[in-house]
Amino acid sequence: MNRLAGATSPYLLQHAGNPVDWYPWGDEAFAAARERDVPIFLSVGYAACHWCHVMERESFEDAATAAFLNEHFVSVKVDREERPDVDGIYMDAVQAMTGSGGWPMSVFLTPDAAPFYAGTYFPDAPRHGLPSFRQVLEAIAGAWGDRRAEVATQASRIAGTMAAAIAPATSAVAAYGPLSDAAFEAVSRSFDERWGGFGGAPKFPQPGVLGWLLRLSVRDRPGALDMVTRTLDAMADGGIHDQVGGGFARYSLDAAWHIPHFEKMLSDNAQLLRLYADTWLVTRDARYEVVATRTADYLMRELRQPEGGFSSSQDADSEGVEGRFYVWTYEELASIGGPAVADAFGATPNGNWEGTNVLWRPEPAAVVAERHGISVTDLDARIDDARRRLFDRRAERIPPAVDDKVVAAWNGLAIRALAVAGRALGRDGWTQAAITCASFLWEELVTGDLLVRSWRAGQRADIGGFLDDHALVGLGLLTVYETTGDATWFDRARALAERIVDSFSGPDGGLFQTAADASPLLLRPRDQQDGATPSGTSAAAELLGRLALLTGESRFEDAAAGAIRSLGDLMARAPLAFGDTLSAADLLDGPPLEIAIIGDPADARTKELTDTVVRARYLPNAVLAIGDRGDGVPLLEGRTMIEGRPTAYVCERFACKTPVTTAIALAEQLESAAGH
Repeated sequence: MNRLAGATSPYLLQHAGNPVDWYPWGDEAFAAARERDVPIFLSVGYAACHWCHVMERESFEDAATAAFLNEHFVSVKVDREERPDVDGIYMDAVQAMTGSGGWPMSVFLTPDAAPFYAGTYFPDAPRHGLPSFRQVLEAIAGAWGDRRAEVATQASRIAGTMAAAIAPATSAVAAYGPLSDAAFEAVSRSFDERWGGFGGAPKFPQPGVLGWLLRLSVRDRPGALDMVTRTLDAMADGGIHDQVGGGFARYSLDAAWHIPHFEKMLSDNAQLLRLYADTWLVTRDARYEVVATRTADYLMRELRQPEGGFSSSQDADSEGVEGRFYVWTYEELASIGGPAVADAFGATPNGNWEGTNVLWRPEPAAVVAERHGISVTDLDARIDDARRRLFDRRAERIPPAVDDKVVAAWNGLAIRALAVAGRALGRDGWTQAAITCASFLWEELVTGDLLVRSWRAGQRADIGGFLDDHALVGLGLLTVYETTGDATWFDRARALAERIVDSFSGPDGGLFQTAADASPLLLRPRDQQDGATPSGTSAAAELLGRLALLTGESRFEDAAAGAIRSLGDLMARAPLAFGDTLSAADLLDGPPLEIAIIGDPADARTKELTDTVVRARYLPNAVLAIGDRGDGVPLLEGRTMIEGRPTAYVCERFACKTPVTTAIALAEQLESAAGH
């Protein structure tokens, strides 16, 4: 076993038995490189990454390759999910040097951490236009020994490019209205009219962009809701959606959402659960409730841990083969569900992917039913029965491995999604799972007043929480408060927001990814673009903006506005990379709603106001405070019940309407609120 044997990351532990003398990221590795006067080989990946596994089998388990690495390099292995700061810095370097990026990420550094050569996957033999990994190693070792000045020049040039990439924006910030108009036009141009989604293959769900469009739809923006529903419908029918067990894969290899990259991530599924539940609130289309239910069931069944936290991901591979767990032969499908079911799932005798079948719904049920001479009702019943039987048959296979690392930020997404979906769809079990997860995070990932990045098998990672951890956990806890009325969660969310303002703020009003007291890196990175998850900047801006509405404190509002201003006009120029940021800007622009309901949260009369009126509506720019006393929540203070009845106060930017005590009157006030 090498130095990774004591790691908390399952990805690092996968490499603990390699003959490569791996170091974890840290001072020890760089000190060894300086002492030996050799470069660093930095390898970054994650446990569910298919090509990471391939490169390990081909190169890192090969004795001769490992011996060469050990002689000429200090090798450092990083889990990108544990260290998004390291991953982000050096991904910028990869993109600067190669024009693209991905994982596994392979970067060569000086002992001072400056990158000078980079790539992604390198095969064990030259193919697909790529040199072999051994050829790369030999060339780098040769350059280090014979052309050190060239290496230093390259490292200096790349470092300058990286510093420029994270510099504060210098462009002017447009008012939200014109910015939103420009962003909407750009998003509309990239919309795939046939299959939904944005751009071509590979195609990612982009819940942040879709969530922003859903906000615009309730402001009567023409075409916004159509882009959301067409995308969600196509995804639900696609192979990216596990037609048997629920949940969504990371992305689709094709534009039609058919062939997934089979790994499943907690972060994707949490965001999509919330998006489908919110879209159900807007449309009341039962289809979105079904997909939300199957997604929540997947999270609860496959990723929820006994302690209450949620694991990070499920692998793409099982038995060493990508997708084996999920695909079917035509004969299997026909024997279980019959020819009509096999046809409905898009299966063919020769297979629709590499000789096997990835299940999807390429045609409407009515078309398939007519082809087989049966009714749609009969076909739907056969499909439902087949799903259950296919699930049982699939359970006999060897399942993909689970990365059981509990990442704070992603669990924040799960808390928020389960609470929102649970209260919208009346699923108390999901709501309780959100509360249990929130309690688990606070007990296990907070030490003193510090939040750590991750936890696994009873052990906290020795990695301080990043900006997105504080912000997304804070949003999750705030949602639990709005769901339960327990002010403890408000206080905890506020404490995380205070930490953001005190430790992550930059002199330009923007926010850094790492805290001021974190170990220094080559650069202090910023987390600005929304990708597979909301950026730390967008999540922090939303948390701070919501707390400003609940507290009236200008420091929260100023910090949120500063974070948005630091991005300049990037949101208008590249809106697909700033979907969650656009939503945060929409919240700050308003008009917001502050809803205070004075009454016992458990009282049936209070629930009539909260559950049947407020939570039955999609109100993205509303905050909700509940309680029969102030409990330290400023929005509740000074307000009382009228004639002993639970009472609702609806305000817009702290200008309040007449307090009301009936569900009908509250509904009328919410319906008349501008922009909601």
